[in-house]
Amino acid sequence: MNTIKAQNGTEIFYKDWGQGQPIVFSHGWPLSSDAWDGQMLYFGQKGFRVIAHDRRGHGRSTATWNDNTMDQFADDLSALISELDLDSVILVGHSTGGGEVTRYIGRHGTSRVARLVLVGAIPPIMLKTASNPGGLPLEAFDSLRHNIAANRAQFFRDLSLPFYGYNREHAKESQGLRDSFWLQGMMGSIKSQYDSIKEFSESDFTEDLKKIDVPTLILHGEDDQIVPIGASALLSSAMVPKSVLKVYPGANHGLTQTHQDEFNADLLAFIKGH
Repeated sequence: MNTIKAQNGTEIFYKDWGQGQPIVFSHGWPLSSDAWDGQMLYFGQKGFRVIAHDRRGHGRSTATWNDNTMDQFADDLSALISELDLDSVILVGHSTGGGEVTRYIGRHGTSRVARLVLVGAIPPIMLKTASNPGGLPLEAFDSLRHNIAANRAQFFRDLSLPFYGYNREHAKESQGLRDSFWLQGMMGSIKSQYDSIKEFSESDFTEDLKKIDVPTLILHGEDDQIVPIGASALLSSAMVPKSVLKVYPGANHGLTQTHQDEFNADLLAFIKGH
């Protein structure tokens, strides 16, 4: 397996395929780099170098007990980019991965970054606060923690329904996609997944967003039940000067998979500057 050694000896697993301009994909919670298979194959065949890693405590990376923080996730991404000596990188982050790539820019700048793509991403902040009245209440995230601790196997099965919008009328359910979600979730460390709830809900990316100075594409599903669009993409797009917002009508949180062809085409057009 391809791995790099990050802080405290943590091993970060990654896939690195193809040649050309590098696209680095950061996955959502509680998944792994496997969530990007549809993009890795497509863009690898289009002449790009495609790279995706398993966040610490997720997938095949070290099942960490400590350091499951957004700052550390961003530093791990930096270590990967530095180890592979990548330049002119296209960073693509989904959900929590969108927070990871945003925090990476906040902490490490854009000297190696050509373009940024945020998909169903968590910035600027998910938690409802006095300054963020449109966010979700703390009780919603406490419920996530309770369900992870009580029976994460059943919880991940249940979570796959709203994640992909399969709880909506007329939705065409894919059992295979739900099974893949469950398998990826169960590969991860329960401790890291538990800790990550605080990180993706309470991390404030406002200052990180202000540091983004590269062309940015923000994609979001109109019916995202996991990261509601009103408190995320609509706000982030107003904070990033060089951003373009595209809303997928009626689409869900897992649109990179349920709307794979449309998403891949939009990402390719953005990379090519169309």
